[in-house]
Amino acid sequence: MSEPRLIHDALAELDRAVREFRSREGVGSDFALETHPELGRSLLDLDIEQYVEEFGRVTTAYQTGVAGDELPAEVGLARSLIPPGTGRMRDFSYIGREIPEFLPEKCVACMDCVTQCPDTAILAKVLESRAVDEAIAEDERSDEVRRHWSKTRKFHDAFEKSGDPPGLFGIFIDPTKCKGCGECVEVCGDHGALRMISKNPQVLEQARHTMEHFHRLPETSEHFIRERIPSDRMLACEKTHLYVGGAGSCSGCGEATALRMLMAQVGWQKGREDVGVVAATGCNTVYSSTYPYNPFLVPWINSLFENAPAVAMGIRKRWDQRGWEDKSLWVVGGDGAMFDIGFGSLSRMLASGLDINVLVLDTQVYSNTGGQASTASYTGQMAKMAPHGEVQKGKVESRKDIARIAMMHPDVFVAQTTAAHVKHFYDAVSAATSYPGPSLLVAYTTCQPEHGVGDALSAHQAKLAVDSRAFPLMVHDPRRGERLRERLDLKGNPSLRADWHHDKQGRVVDFLCFARSEGRFRRHFDREGEPSPEILIAQDRVLQSWRLLQEMAGIQP
Repeated sequence: MSEPRLIHDALAELDRAVREFRSREGVGSDFALETHPELGRSLLDLDIEQYVEEFGRVTTAYQTGVAGDELPAEVGLARSLIPPGTGRMRDFSYIGREIPEFLPEKCVACMDCVTQCPDTAILAKVLESRAVDEAIAEDERSDEVRRHWSKTRKFHDAFEKSGDPPGLFGIFIDPTKCKGCGECVEVCGDHGALRMISKNPQVLEQARHTMEHFHRLPETSEHFIRERIPSDRMLACEKTHLYVGGAGSCSGCGEATALRMLMAQVGWQKGREDVGVVAATGCNTVYSSTYPYNPFLVPWINSLFENAPAVAMGIRKRWDQRGWEDKSLWVVGGDGAMFDIGFGSLSRMLASGLDINVLVLDTQVYSNTGGQASTASYTGQMAKMAPHGEVQKGKVESRKDIARIAMMHPDVFVAQTTAAHVKHFYDAVSAATSYPGPSLLVAYTTCQPEHGVGDALSAHQAKLAVDSRAFPLMVHDPRRGERLRERLDLKGNPSLRADWHHDKQGRVVDFLCFARSEGRFRRHFDREGEPSPEILIAQDRVLQSWRLLQEMAGIQP
């Protein structure tokens, strides 16, 4: 859909809602409208095409750095309106010194790089060989674009063997969205189909040209996208890329990957027109609504830190009145908004029985306001308000387990998951979307600056958090039975019956192993690597929590 069409539809829907509200409530004017009549004008009283053109000037002014000097105030900004998908106009090519390079001969089409990229900077398509040859032939720089296509066993050999038209798999890197975090190279792992190379004008120009080639291509044929392979969801670009990139999140941000995957699954399952997002103030709202850039292609509203679930309850009630029961409504917030200040609002929503889904982006710290500790923080974790000093050695309190608390509410679907566990994440979102009542998903989301880890390590640290019992995977589905052990599923965690998992070399993977890998726990280990008494307490609390989950799930050690 074109940008003018997106903006027009957003304005039209907003105007319709305002007109209906005023008509129903008898709202004629208030102080703001009397003193500022421009705000009281209907957006549709403006010429829509003119407004679209004007907003194009807004994004251009911000891109060229003259917005503060040249842009006048306008009605859209006064209404805090940002059209959908404007993030795709943002250019991050000046950020980072490196960009990934694709090595097609090593690719196995696993889609991990596309899935885990937090910035929608790596895109993929599968087309029949003949269609690719035709597209390449029409390109004046055919040699450059040809090297972005790979003949893989998954899409070529397997289809050819079964007698179906084989396909070629293409990977394309968008230089305007890539921040050079290197997450794609990390998750590609032993395949080695991606490597980081230094940016220079020639590399960037070639990348821009191949992205133009990508956008001229048709959509991936449906027969190449298998329902049973969740990672292939993002091949259906128009359907699942509802988080388009251009968000101002940190390089490698774990939250952004979780949001992209949430939108991909809900878009796949429900469609763009049947999804809405209520966002609690936090990192996710800052990087998703830095005027004039918005990465979402679905209706999105930012509420206060503490009351996003309450806002969602009002929206759900109104949608149901309109006969929109099938629309999927999601609340997004960090651990500060959901574990702490907004916990009362969340609990009320979970007890309401309303069909509302919540995604908690759990970084175990208030990332947006400088890294204060939250009740999601681990014992011993160093953070603002919980410093490591001579008297206090980091956070003292135990970590709140919001998943266990949510399970104690009547008939609530609950899951703990991570974006690095792709199938588990997609399955959890799918089950929550189909569940006819409240659902809560808690996703472990690495925060590089506050956790003290490298930009490329979001998925790596999420997997380690699961393996070390710091953040166990779980699904609690009331539809599975009456008893807790029937409802609770711990599949996906390694060594289910053991206290701690051991890796292939026989080494124990415990909480100390996890803590040693992150800067937020660094002062709890001396020069010889010996742990402090405080971090041993943290380890004991993590183990107690794991054993309790085992007991609840009916797993005998």
